[in-house]
Amino acid sequence: MNRIIIDVREPEEYATGHVKGAINIPPAQLMQGAKQLDGIPKNTELILYCVSGSRSNVSINILKQMGYTNLTNGINKNHVEANLKN
Repeated sequence: MNRIIIDVREPEEYATGHVKGAINIPPAQLMQGAKQLDGIPKNTELILYCVSGSRSNVSINILKQMGYTNLTNGINKNHVEANLKN
């Protein structure tokens, strides 16, 4: 797996529609260690998005503190689908 798309919105928001294949990890789960990322190499490309890019930016900072190095703020669902999904 060379690219992971992470939707950092809350589960209720994720349920209303998300990028195909994206996993849902809200910031609170990231701060608790993001068990969904266990075993993922720290240099894996992670693309994060929310609604405006604000929560994904905060989440990037959390992931940096956890040692992840290849992080992109995808801003929102439409931006990721249009520019970053391929």
